[in-house]
Amino acid sequence: MNKTVAFVSLAAGLALTALVLGLPHVAPPHPATPVPPPRPATASNGSLTMTSRLSHPYITPGSSDLFVTVDLTGVEVPGARRTPVNLAVVIDRSGSMSGYKLQQAKQAARHLVGLLGSQDRLAIVHYGSDVKSLPSLPATPANRERMLQYIEGIWDDGGTNIGAGLHAGRSHVTAIRGDYTVNRIILLSDGQATEGITDDASLTEVVKGIRAEGITVSAIGVGTDFNEDLMQGFAEYGAGAYGFLEDAGQLATLFQKDLQQASTSVARNVELTFELPEEVTLGEVLGYRAHQEGRTVRVPLPDFSSGQVERVVARLTVVGTRTGSAVDVTGLKLAYTDLLKDAGVESTASLSAMVTERREEVLARQDKDATVYATRALSAKNLKMAAQALREGRKEEAKGYVMQNQELFEQAGAVASPAAVAADLAEQKAVLQDYEQADSDEAVGAAVKRTKTRAAKSFGKITSTY
Repeated sequence: MNKTVAFVSLAAGLALTALVLGLPHVAPPHPATPVPPPRPATASNGSLTMTSRLSHPYITPGSSDLFVTVDLTGVEVPGARRTPVNLAVVIDRSGSMSGYKLQQAKQAARHLVGLLGSQDRLAIVHYGSDVKSLPSLPATPANRERMLQYIEGIWDDGGTNIGAGLHAGRSHVTAIRGDYTVNRIILLSDGQATEGITDDASLTEVVKGIRAEGITVSAIGVGTDFNEDLMQGFAEYGAGAYGFLEDAGQLATLFQKDLQQASTSVARNVELTFELPEEVTLGEVLGYRAHQEGRTVRVPLPDFSSGQVERVVARLTVVGTRTGSAVDVTGLKLAYTDLLKDAGVESTASLSAMVTERREEVLARQDKDATVYATRALSAKNLKMAAQALREGRKEEAKGYVMQNQELFEQAGAVASPAAVAADLAEQKAVLQDYEQADSDEAVGAAVKRTKTRAAKSFGKITSTY
């Protein structure tokens, strides 16, 4: 069988994939000749740099699965170039937020006010069964004092009407969004929607509509009872960031981090496109929404801030034909609105693989970094399934997915180096320990959310996951 990468399942028959790195290990007839490491393709025509590589730059004739990894990095911007922001912070004040959580949320909001300058605007929205708000104001010294007094008057009450809170935040930001290049809603919740719009699909449509107006949505979940899939979806469709906090005392740090991302934005409307040749088929884009039309695969990405790094990993099937010739694997296009240039920008690159009969050459040329990146993305799929199994009470099955990940990283370490995957193996061990100690509903809920946060980062949502 002539596969560069094969996928196997657990005995349970669930769709658990594992990366078998390289072709079967056969001893070469003579000592392998050292070869230079493969060169990634780098392109940059603006505020984002795109660096792409193949897990296997050399393949054997026939059909082979390989991985494309694309790293996207926002340009570093000096702090003096901070962009004014138009913000709305939307705070859950339902009954479940009473006491410590709400006090910490109010403290975080006060901290956020203190970080703003007169060029910024802020609306403060809080929701339970109903919604109350302080309309958007310039953050002048006098208005900041007014904001602080308003925050002090927030008290817990009612159910959880997330949809109404989002609509209110939207209206305040929309009112003056034309005067700002950065418009953002920061949503905070500790629970699931119980009033107003309560189904996930309709709430997601609300966020899609907000994003269509050029407003970014970041979602921060606190505690163990909120719907992490919904909140992650808000961040993804809203082109913002997702954060999970067990302790509301860390809210001020996350609010500050999200403001930093918003105020140093360098690109929005970011989209990565794969153009596939006729002999190439898409297996999957791991962890991202991808839309395929014909030979074109589009992947929407979050807004980018200064220094932000995100990674996209895709599995492709390539057919190698003539030995000694190159086969086109994919064309890449990165398109976005460059906020520093105030113009649309495109960067392009192309990747190809050489066809060889020598299996030892395939192994020798394997890209170590791309192999580790692909393994992390595959491990993230397993982590999501592990989280679901744990939530449903199948703890041993959940642990099995994590142990499968340990095997994946050990295989990747044999290609790259043990040091390259040491942190990954330590993280999988920590997940297993977490599952062992999850002996209550609250502990299970926290472990599930921690696992899904790890999965998001492993998929490549590195800076956009707090």
